Amino acid sequence: MRILCVFGQHNYGDPARGEGVEYTHFLPAMRALGHEVEFFESFSRAGYADFAALNRALLRRFESFRPELVFTVLMMAEVWLDSIALMRAAGTRVINWSTDDSWKYREFSRLVAADFDTFATTCPDAPAWYTRDGIGNVALTQWAAGSATLTAPKAAADCAYAVSFVGSCYGARAARVARLRDAGILVECFGHGWPNGPVAAGRLAGIARDSVVSLNFSEAGGGTGLQIKARVFEVPAAGGVLLTEAAPHLQRYFEPGREIEVFRDDDELLARVRALLADPARRDAMAVAGHARVANGHTYEERMRGLLGAPAAPAAESRPVDWIAFEAAARRHRVGPAAAALRALLVGVCGLVWGRARGARAARRALFEISWRLAGRRTYTAAGLPGRLFYKES
Repeated sequence: MRILCVFGQHNYGDPARGEGVEYTHFLPAMRALGHEVEFFESFSRAGYADFAALNRALLRRFESFRPELVFTVLMMAEVWLDSIALMRAAGTRVINWSTDDSWKYREFSRLVAADFDTFATTCPDAPAWYTRDGIGNVALTQWAAGSATLTAPKAAADCAYAVSFVGSCYGARAARVARLRDAGILVECFGHGWPNGPVAAGRLAGIARDSVVSLNFSEAGGGTGLQIKARVFEVPAAGGVLLTEAAPHLQRYFEPGREIEVFRDDDELLARVRALLADPARRDAMAVAGHARVANGHTYEERMRGLLGAPAAPAAESRPVDWIAFEAAARRHRVGPAAAALRALLVGVCGLVWGRARGARAARRALFEISWRLAGRRTYTAAGLPGRLFYKES
């Protein structure tokens, strides 16, 4: 099957944040299953003047490749719902992988899910929400590990790091790491915001395998709860031992205490680290058990095999892109004098509070919070005000 993948190479479209899970693992998994795959960069703002230019380029790639399936991972409004509709009208199935329904459901997913053939969610609680809201095209999936990262564990005695963490520095993470260090535990941190900086995606597996204990924190965006992260699967796949903050439904995928270790608060975090460092035999047995669990069912090949074969509407006969409809949408995206004045007002007011450097992003956020509440689905179309007025900040 020909598949056009539409997402970012780097996290949030920023090379400084390292390559994303989707680019690193989804593409190889689909190719390993025998699909012909092309990639379209949708997260980066480089190379396009606005979202109209980005969506026009996407549809041109779509028209030249003629995929049987389009697989998207949307951040917010970078790919218009207008463009999704045009690709579906041309006879192609469109699947979206939704990564953060634990906190984005109300403001995003529930408003756009019906526009896709299949809407995949990694949040185990979310299917009940979709059902409640009358949305029936949802498939529950989950993060996993790339099969290329499956590596036999090494003994604790042979590891270079006592404790490591790979991930961005935000929220309570710095304070939690500091507490471990104050207790005399050596913790090496890698990622955006840490002194070591980000590491290439290919190094993550090596760091996990070379650590006696690998940490994972489960907080969702905006401090809105706890969620299962990709790292939960990546660390055991690489032969490492995972010590993760508890998250709902984690026991569906691992047996805590035998295949991974779990903590619920800072005191338990410290106690669990000390226990694993003090008992290398138990640690090594956990590494073997966790690795086996991922290798036997939690790879991206398994995830994609199940998802790409999920029931969907029968494909219609392939038809040309309706460029007249697209250009009509592009005209709705234009910024006229009134919209430009609104942007200037919002940026000016927010700049007084947050400063010139942060004012535009704060203004965009404020407009977005108003838009999804009042305009709903329209927020994610060509006519949506946040994308029209704040291209670079979106």
